[in-house]
This record gives sequence, structure tokens and C-alpha cells, in this order.
Amino acid sequence: MKAETRRMLIGVVTVLSALFIGLVAGYGLAHKAGPQMTESRSMKEMPGMDTGKAPVPREKEPLLAGSGRAGAIDAPGRGSENNETPGTSGTPGMPGMTQPGLPPGAVVLSAVQRQLIGVRTTPVTYAPLGQEIRAVGMVTYDERKLTQVNLRVSGWIQKVFVDAVGKAVRKGEPMLTLYSPDLLATQDEYLLALRSQAQLADSPMAEAKYGAAALVVSARERLKLWNLTDEQIAELEKRGKAEAIMTVYAPSGGIVLKREALSGKYVDPGTTLYELSDLGTVWIHADVYESQMAAVKVNGPAAVAFGAYPGEQFQAKVSYIYPSLNETTRTVRVRLELPNPKLKLKPGMYGTVTLVIEAQERLVVPKEAVLDTGLRQVVFLDRGQGVYVPTQVKIGQRSEELVEILEGLKKGDLVVTSANFLLDAESKLASTRNMQQMMGQIGMADW
Repeated sequence: MKAETRRMLIGVVTVLSALFIGLVAGYGLAHKAGPQMTESRSMKEMPGMDTGKAPVPREKEPLLAGSGRAGAIDAPGRGSENNETPGTSGTPGMPGMTQPGLPPGAVVLSAVQRQLIGVRTTPVTYAPLGQEIRAVGMVTYDERKLTQVNLRVSGWIQKVFVDAVGKAVRKGEPMLTLYSPDLLATQDEYLLALRSQAQLADSPMAEAKYGAAALVVSARERLKLWNLTDEQIAELEKRGKAEAIMTVYAPSGGIVLKREALSGKYVDPGTTLYELSDLGTVWIHADVYESQMAAVKVNGPAAVAFGAYPGEQFQAKVSYIYPSLNETTRTVRVRLELPNPKLKLKPGMYGTVTLVIEAQERLVVPKEAVLDTGLRQVVFLDRGQGVYVPTQVKIGQRSEELVEILEGLKKGDLVVTSANFLLDAESKLASTRNMQQMMGQIGMADW
């Protein structure tokens, strides 16, 4: 029984070993024949091989001219993988094109591209160009109407009539009284000279008459030099007696700015007792930048507005342009004269000064058309057919909406007023690519 079982096991192992050897041999033959069959099949399917069947042509793939690689046809506003179109400068989202024979930096756009970026143009024309210069002004005193009240004799102040700063004084109004021994002695000399002249009126000696008259004139002149008026001298002659107390009158009208007169104070000749200013006319000082000074003229009109009087404008004129420049602020001081009959304007008040420059016919463009780089001013000139050329110009005066063109354009030229910055960026990139192409032609592409 054991021998029979052993024989059955040996038979099963033999069958399994044969099956395994057959599987391994079949896999090896299949692996060896596979590449040959694949190569033979590929040879039969190649175009031009005689396989008994016509070759199946592959679909032709479009190539970008100059790019050397396949890609889809660019739609307007989109390029290939790198947003490049034939002959374009390669700006992503801005497919402006340049063409041979155009000025450096010129940009060519299709009608669709112009519409997409919103290009607008306007003609260069002549128009009245006015200018308004605004500056901050401050009200000051009219220096021509400042007056100092002082004495030419020494003495003691007895009584003060004008006793406060800011008080309005009329011309000829009494301001104070003064006791002066020197003035009293001079009055006595004058009265004595008058008596001597009267006594010698009938004298046959001409020299005596002449001497008496000379003394009268000399004493009278001394009184006038000490600020006695003709009325005071006439009153002294009428009274016939010297007065110890002299009254000092206001030499002009105005507002008291400074007061040094105090009762009982001793004063010397030359001491300033009062400072007066007539505020019927005031000055306004405004600082104008040096770049705007060419347009400011003497006697030019101006308007001044003050926060204290909203909605009200005061008309003035430019009376003087100061000859010096403030090196710190780079401004020139301009003086305006302004009537002030009701004394509404107070010295020290600030206001907004508007200098109005007379409008004249000038060659102008809208201010949006000018790109100011700081070193130069550029406009884009429309040459037609979507061609835009950067043109350097020289500008003059400016207003709120217009800019004067001094050089670079003529009447009738079309300039771009919108999308200028996009055109400027495309123009710079186009110029860079042209430089790279030129360097490549001379063997400097690696640079």
C-alpha cells in the first residue's frame, strides 16, 4: 500500500514539473519574437513602403513663422504659449507689432487691438490758453503809510490823550502834552525878537531893522524845527506869552501800532512815542514758484479769497515783484495792493491769491496727451493705419486742461489722449528687441 502511494506522488510531481517547464519555454519564445513582429509591422505602415495599401497621411500641424515650433493660431489679443505673434514685440496681453521701415519705437496695432486697449486721438489745434497761478498770501501794512511820532526836544510828558494800541487817530488830533524848558526858552526868544522888531520899526538905522528881522526869522524857524505848527506859532504871537506846556498833534491818520508815551515819562529828542499805520490800503505778500514767474506781470489782475469771508472775493493787482529768490522754498515774493475802506482786512490774515494770466492763442494739446518723464516730454503721434510714433515735444504754459506745445508738433497732427502708458511700454519693449536683433547681427547676441 505504501509503495502504491509513493508511485502516485511521483507521477503528480512529474506532471507538475512538465507543465512548469512548458510555461517557461513558451514565455521565452514569445518575448524573443515580439520585437521582430513589432518592427515588421511598423515597416509595413511607413509611408512609401510597398505594403499593398496607400499610406495614411498625418494631419498637417501649423507652424508659427519664425518660431520653429508648432502651436495654435493666435487669436486677437492672445499669442502662442509665450503670447508671441509673428513680428510682435512679445508683450503679454499687449500684442503691438513693429514693422521694418518705421521710426524707432513705433507701434502698430490692429483695429481690434486699438479697441481693446481704448486708444483715443485728438487733433493739435490753436486755442486760447489762460493760466491761473494760486498761492498763499498774507495781509500786511502798507509800508508807505507807516508813521512814527517822536519829539525833537527833551522834556516831560504831562498828559496822554491817545492811550491804547489799536486806537484810530485822525490827522491833527492831539496825542499828548509836553513840558520842555528848551522849548519855553525858545518861545521867549521869539517873543523878544518880535518886540525888538516892533521897537526898531521907525529907526533910521537900516542895519538895526535888518538885525531885528533876522532874529525873528531865526527864532521862528527854530520853533518850526521843533515841530510847532504855524497855528501854534500864530497863537503864541497873539497871546504874547510863552506857554510852558506844548501839545503834540498827530502828523497823519491811522491805527496805533505801538505806544511808548506814558504820563510823567522823560523823553529825549528822537524817542519814538507812537507808530501809526493807515489801513485804508493794505499789502498782500504771496510767494510764487520760480517756474511760474515768467507769466507774472506787474499791474496784472488778481483775486484774493479769505476764510473769514466765505463766498467773497477781493480784487487786487500786482504792484511789485521782488528781485530776490528764497533759496529755501525756491519762490519769489509778489506784492499786491488791495483797497480796504471798511477795514475788513486785518494785517496777519491769510488768504488764497489767484493770479489771472491773460489768455492768448497758442498751439495746444490736452494734458492727457503728454507723458512727462522728468527728462523729456513725449506724445504719441497717430500716423494712420494703426501706426503710433513716440515724438518728443517741448511744452510751455499749462492750464487745468491744456498744455502749450512750443516744439515738436504742428496744427492738425493727431495725438493719442488715452492708453498712452500702454503704448509707451510697448514702444520701449520694441526698441529693446530691435537692439537685441542688431547686436545679434553683429555677433554680440551673447551680450
